[in-house]
Amino acid sequence: MKKIKIILLLTIIIGLGVFTTYHWISFKTKHLVFDSISNIQKNKVGLVLGTGKYAASGNINLFYKYRVDAAVKLYQAKKIEYILVSGDNSRKDYDEPSDFKQDLIARGIPEDKIFLDYAGFRTLDSVIRAKEIFGQTSITFISQKFHNQRAIYIANSYDIKAVGFNAKDVYKSHFREYLARSKASLDLVFNVQPKFLGKKITIQ
Repeated sequence: MKKIKIILLLTIIIGLGVFTTYHWISFKTKHLVFDSISNIQKNKVGLVLGTGKYAASGNINLFYKYRVDAAVKLYQAKKIEYILVSGDNSRKDYDEPSDFKQDLIARGIPEDKIFLDYAGFRTLDSVIRAKEIFGQTSITFISQKFHNQRAIYIANSYDIKAVGFNAKDVYKSHFREYLARSKASLDLVFNVQPKFLGKKITIQ
């Protein structure tokens, strides 16, 4: 009986921690995410956070499609000069950054305005590498709102001035984001670093 009470207490504490972390990140970043292009500041680089082009069903992943749309809008409005795409390329048959590049070019973005980060295996890696590899200390994240908020929270911990331009969302609720934000917070506490760094790349 005592063990059950302890387990129950720990479950409640962990649950409260996850809930609090989620809403704390939303509160800290709510003034840094934008749905309107007219209200967002200009930055040299917009960082598209990666995702797969296709959903498990084989159809186009709408998270991907809407991030492409948002990046194009931001570039055409001259709120960014360059687009950095950071995503997973851990297998030969899976290349998020190159997929984005092809579709961005098809939408009229000049190839020389697109830079690729093939080691953006997760948001933490993408954010830190934007600074350490690509030299950006002020950046615009391009993803759905929930994702932008987490990226900005991480960026602030690394002295990166960041805002987010919100791509159209797909779902109203994101239950996995509760755990993702808790994981991000723990990564910051324990100073978890990207899987890879490497040679610096100048965006110009």
